[in-house]
Amino acid sequence: MNKKFLALSIIVISVLLLQFTHCQQAKVNVHPLTNSWEIAVPNQEIPEGLISLSAKDCGTCHQDHYNEWKLSTHAHAWTDLQFQAELKKESSPFMCINCHIPLQNQQEYIVEGLIDGDIYKPVKKKNHKFDFELQQEGINCASCHVRDGAVIGPTGTTKAPHKTIKDTSFLSEKLCISCHNATAVITPTLACTFETGDEWKSGPFFGKKNCISCHMEPLNREVVAGFGVRPSRLHYFAGSGIPKLSHLESKQLHGLGFYPSKLQKSYSLHDSINYTMKIVNEFAGHNVPTGDPERFYNVTFVLRNDKDSILSTQTEKIGEEWQWYPEAKKLSDNNLKPEEERVFTFSYQANKKEKLSLSVNITKHRLSQASADYNKLGDNYPLFITVFEENCEVEIK
Repeated sequence: MNKKFLALSIIVISVLLLQFTHCQQAKVNVHPLTNSWEIAVPNQEIPEGLISLSAKDCGTCHQDHYNEWKLSTHAHAWTDLQFQAELKKESSPFMCINCHIPLQNQQEYIVEGLIDGDIYKPVKKKNHKFDFELQQEGINCASCHVRDGAVIGPTGTTKAPHKTIKDTSFLSEKLCISCHNATAVITPTLACTFETGDEWKSGPFFGKKNCISCHMEPLNREVVAGFGVRPSRLHYFAGSGIPKLSHLESKQLHGLGFYPSKLQKSYSLHDSINYTMKIVNEFAGHNVPTGDPERFYNVTFVLRNDKDSILSTQTEKIGEEWQWYPEAKKLSDNNLKPEEERVFTFSYQANKKEKLSLSVNITKHRLSQASADYNKLGDNYPLFITVFEENCEVEIK
């Protein structure tokens, strides 16, 4: 009798809990995801003939492509220390991962909507197709080349051991811009401001060159060993050239041209020493720097005497200045537009007979030292690279 009563009680309680849950859910107003940057690429099936969606497995046949991709920023999009530091902040919303791990297969949860439209209240369910190893690859081969059970390529070859379809429109700059032109004010203190696509569209190279023209250099080679030479493209996705870790290599694409003036070997007392550096955005179809608003260039002049004492220093910055609190807004912007040139001048009045040395350094920065310290990124995370350096010796007679 007690067992029957216990069983009946459990059933009654279960029904009541279920009804309560339904009542609670009915009160929740779930808004659908509407913005492109809120939505991951839906879980993809492994195309027939492949064993996984992993770049490492793609590299079994496409060895050159895989080795190039490993040197790209794409390969470290998820593991990047700065991104992971930002992701841990309470202010970081769920959608930030959609550009860094675009495939739903790489994400632990599937976001189905937003409670009351609040980005900090996503409705999540466990993703049973989540692949941890795939997540670590960031933006990998499948991110761009796998959709609907097929590998998307430029030729649609039938020789491949996997299903392949041709879709050059899908593999065009539209795919690049889907991440590299993410602009939205998410909250008053959080703005996503990646405008590379808009910069290109409004610049002189629109309709003539695109992202692929510069960042995926064409060449002829064997795409798979033993299958003959055909047109291909490099998969370094060369960009800033600042490696994600100090022991890693990163491929740099040179967008700027540097044109220094020449100093005389000697100057008379009280002469003015004038050095100019002209910088031209000759090759980039977008602003330089572009993308992350924390990026900048420093043009630094340091004049020393023969005792190595610093007589004069001057630093000029190319980049943006932002206010992030209490409201995110751009304060200034002197990024170089396509084909724009700028001249920086260093002057010094010679007032003593001596030998002088002028060093000129141009450095490309990922972010400031203060931001790196705030995010506790450590010494293993390179903040800049040198893109130009020169040392000029002069004598004051």
